[in-house]
Amino acid sequence: MSTHGTITKDNHAALWHGRFLEGPDAAAVKFETSIKDDMRMAMVDIEGSIAHAKMLSKQKLISKEEEKQIVQGLLSIKDDLLSGKDKDGKPFTVDLSAEDIHSFIEATLTDRIGEPGKKVHTGRSRNDQIALDERLYLKHQIKVMQKELLALLKTLTSIAQKNKETIMPGFTHMQHAQPVTLAQHLCAWAWMFTRDFTRLSDAAKRADLSPIGSGALATSGLPLNREYEASLLDFAGVTQNSLDTVSDRDYYLETAAALSLIQMHLSRACEEIVLWSTTEFGFVELSEKWSTGSSIMPQKKNPDFAELIRGKTGRVYGDMVALFTMMKGLPLSYDRDMQEDKSSFFEAYDTVLSGLQIFTQMVKTASWNKKAMAQACEGGYLNATDVADYLVRKGMPFRTAHGVSARLVRTAIEKNCRLEDLDFAEFKKESELFTKDIFQKITTNECVNARTITGGPSPKAVENQLVQLEAFIKENSLSSKKSASDDWDKIFENFS
Repeated sequence: MSTHGTITKDNHAALWHGRFLEGPDAAAVKFETSIKDDMRMAMVDIEGSIAHAKMLSKQKLISKEEEKQIVQGLLSIKDDLLSGKDKDGKPFTVDLSAEDIHSFIEATLTDRIGEPGKKVHTGRSRNDQIALDERLYLKHQIKVMQKELLALLKTLTSIAQKNKETIMPGFTHMQHAQPVTLAQHLCAWAWMFTRDFTRLSDAAKRADLSPIGSGALATSGLPLNREYEASLLDFAGVTQNSLDTVSDRDYYLETAAALSLIQMHLSRACEEIVLWSTTEFGFVELSEKWSTGSSIMPQKKNPDFAELIRGKTGRVYGDMVALFTMMKGLPLSYDRDMQEDKSSFFEAYDTVLSGLQIFTQMVKTASWNKKAMAQACEGGYLNATDVADYLVRKGMPFRTAHGVSARLVRTAIEKNCRLEDLDFAEFKKESELFTKDIFQKITTNECVNARTITGGPSPKAVENQLVQLEAFIKENSLSSKKSASDDWDKIFENFS
């Protein structure tokens, strides 16, 4: 019997082979295998099996010596997968012809330690084992995603701190609306991503219940200790209904929805980056590291990475819809349709994670054209609302003041000038409430500085936002200390 190297279906029968006189057709095996998707969960599968062996030993379902052999065997598989070599220095990889990662690891374990390896699956089914691996892996991956969100928040707040007085036009319907600041606009992006962070935290709470011990659908007649095994794996508790547990993928659906929202927020920000980097706007210039050229037009500097993030949004939405569609008609309990969850979820996750990382670097290295932003505020009558507010302060009803300001805008359009360039007589003709201080009250800086209430664009109001955002970052900063879970992705990275 081999003690190292790749395990194949040629020398290891499927875990369920006993009922069958012959194995499935080769085409059927190829169709049903999921190992290319689930091999990235190798580390959590090993961790789960180690905890299961300890629980079995505690419950006297296996001996202490068998527990020791199983644990040592599993740790040796982990070490060999991480290094890509076995103890003899020979190549060791995940066998992609295996049915799934669970089968591969159990077969490899039995190949190494013999009979005790056959006991590791005592009291469990692949149904609850799969659910365990997915929940363990998801808890880790949510933390990875949140770490990237915090990195983006740090970047956005850092740029905003330097641009609290950088005035730019705000838009509704993509038309000039009112003056704001670059800092306020970047804070608007940041608040979107704080919501994304907290949504992931909520999803993680509902994923933080151990399914192991639910069995195929009806638990086990053996004296398992689900709570003890859950504690070994650092779960908050255990699921309460085995039928629901093995057929539940809410944790993927909920997280996929959260991922879709992150991607949507990235896409909206990228849309603005694309617009702002045009010659017509000129608000931002992307680093050459995060731009591309043209194969025919030598002068071009294209925001391809922003466009690609925007373009990949449909893929993330599609993966989310695929997950919901997969689950919508499934009767309790487990159905093999659910094997398709991983390919959709992992693609959505990988797409969003890479988009976050690239967007952060793209924004961090960008140059912001303060002069172009200020000049853009000179057109479009962004101070028209402030003309109305001026009259409101003097007692005029807002709807009446709105009409006065609108007529002044019409006059300025006819004269092809700004509101502040009109003769004072034009203001006086519309209302006796105007005095010459109107010209000071409707400068762009004054329009911005007057908006001091919570959420506004004034430097004071934005500073309050930044204090809150920085507190959020500090409160939610994840430990940078390396943990065992940092190795979980290496199998996928090494062998994909």
